[in-house]
Amino acid sequence: MCGIAGFIRADGAPPEPDQLAAMRARLAHRGPDDQGTVVLGPVGLAQTRLSIIGLESGHQPMLSDDGQWALVANGEIYNYPELDATLARAMPAPARGSDSATILHAYAVHGAEAVAHLRGMYAFALYDHGERRLLLVRDRLGIKPLFYIRLPDRVAFASELKALLPLLPAQPEVHAPALRQFLLQQFSTGRETIIAGIERVLPGEMLSIDADLRIAHHRYWSPREALVPAPLDAEDAAQALDALLDQVMREHMRADVPYGLFLSGGLDSATLAAALAEHGAGRIRSFSVGWRGTRMADELDGARRIADWFGFEHHALTLEPAQVFARLPHSVWAADDLMRDYACLPTSVLAQTAATSLKVVFSGEGGDEVFAGYRRYRPAAFERLGKGLLFPGSGGFRTRPQWSPHWIRRLFGARLRALPGRSRQPFVDAWQSAPPAWTDLQRRQYTDLVTALPDNLLVKTDRMLMAFGLEGRVPLLDHRLVAFGLALPDGLKRRGRTGKWLLRRWAAPRLPAGHLDRPKRGFHVPVADWLNGDNAARIGPLLQRHRGVREWFDSDAIPALVAARRAGRGGERELFGLLQFAIWYGLFVEGAPARPRPDEDVLDWIADAG
Repeated sequence: MCGIAGFIRADGAPPEPDQLAAMRARLAHRGPDDQGTVVLGPVGLAQTRLSIIGLESGHQPMLSDDGQWALVANGEIYNYPELDATLARAMPAPARGSDSATILHAYAVHGAEAVAHLRGMYAFALYDHGERRLLLVRDRLGIKPLFYIRLPDRVAFASELKALLPLLPAQPEVHAPALRQFLLQQFSTGRETIIAGIERVLPGEMLSIDADLRIAHHRYWSPREALVPAPLDAEDAAQALDALLDQVMREHMRADVPYGLFLSGGLDSATLAAALAEHGAGRIRSFSVGWRGTRMADELDGARRIADWFGFEHHALTLEPAQVFARLPHSVWAADDLMRDYACLPTSVLAQTAATSLKVVFSGEGGDEVFAGYRRYRPAAFERLGKGLLFPGSGGFRTRPQWSPHWIRRLFGARLRALPGRSRQPFVDAWQSAPPAWTDLQRRQYTDLVTALPDNLLVKTDRMLMAFGLEGRVPLLDHRLVAFGLALPDGLKRRGRTGKWLLRRWAAPRLPAGHLDRPKRGFHVPVADWLNGDNAARIGPLLQRHRGVREWFDSDAIPALVAARRAGRGGERELFGLLQFAIWYGLFVEGAPARPRPDEDVLDWIADAG
């Protein structure tokens, strides 16, 4: 697990070492164990390394024996032993003891088609000096991030937005459509990001950049193309899932360092606990989080029950809302791209705690998307019909904006109001691109898999953990499991009001009796308890004077928003969104000189920006 960065120049001149060093410095948190830089012709590559596999042999950038290819990679290639054995029959290669070296080996045998043979989570850049071609590749589901920007004299890339900022010729500009998407849909999605000019390499995509900076885009995998319908009955499906989980877990457990598990008490993390135990994980460390001083329920008891059942060394963290919200500036810095997932805050606490003793943790992200667990996947017929009529294009799915219409009208500034109302367009596009034969349920799964999963949920998982040099592994998002889950008949994913039916069937005999009978709570964060009357009153005047807020919003409406929040009449999401934006603007647009600590006074990060 690492941070990668670099660029290719159009004029053929060697890259500037100081710029590569500046990019690499912005990624130091992702790789505290090692760092490196290489220049090969017009290309410069930089990496910061978190050593997981091949602790002594995996230094990067990595060069081929003839010096013609250079690689920087982030993530894990889980099938590297099997793939190396297969590749060796076609072209022997020196044993390097690193999964990243397998990428070079595969490229030597298959060229750019090597990506089809990789299984894992990864983002990498590979420069072929002979072909004068730079490849940028992101894994199939977008578990690992990769951004790029085309400048007049170069194309640059990096694992995080912040590492590209030193190359910008002027102050970063907010990309208005992405800001509107964040406000209304909780995150922005697709190729464009919140910073104008910086774009995402899409999940399952390879970019080929030639010496003239022409960029060719190739989508080498999509959940839509991977779906192979299979008429399975319940018994056949259960056996197939068991065999697939066995293979996936054997590969994902490969590491030269100890690993742990984030336990929520729900089905997905309990499933991973059972699978890890079956594969001999032993007394691993597990971590869960709950609340003190709030009425909001948590799942600490359920997590403890699972940990005790499997004999884990469990660490239960009980937090107070004020303690968690002190992490907001650091979490905004870590996330890079604006996204409102309250769970970033406790996840940050878990990550910092786990990172004191581990480099790798398993986490249950993806179970709901792959096996259809969300309530929004099984709406009542009248709800689906009504929303579909009011908001056409996506079958009534993902229709409701996160901000209330009242506050949209009151708070949006002229530039936001002038934008066309297309914030839902990525969901509409995903829905419309699904094969005609797909069911409503499959379309809902697919829409989330290509929008909310990579650009919201996995942003949290990657950035909050990597901010503390901690790798998160998400076996339920192995692309083979994703294809399997999408292809399952609807009746094996939901029965009545119960989602993830097949996964429940697999897990039930392996878990404590009655554990899965408990109602699903989800993981909630007591934002309303913290953003109470007194805190809202302190935040409001600072936001009203904030330069970024005044530029994009009608700051005269903020006192009314604060009054509504103090009276308990809503406004929680709107006020939190303004607060997030203000902190982000100071960090990424105005370039705050200091990196936030995980325990800051939130008001300090918006107080001097008027």
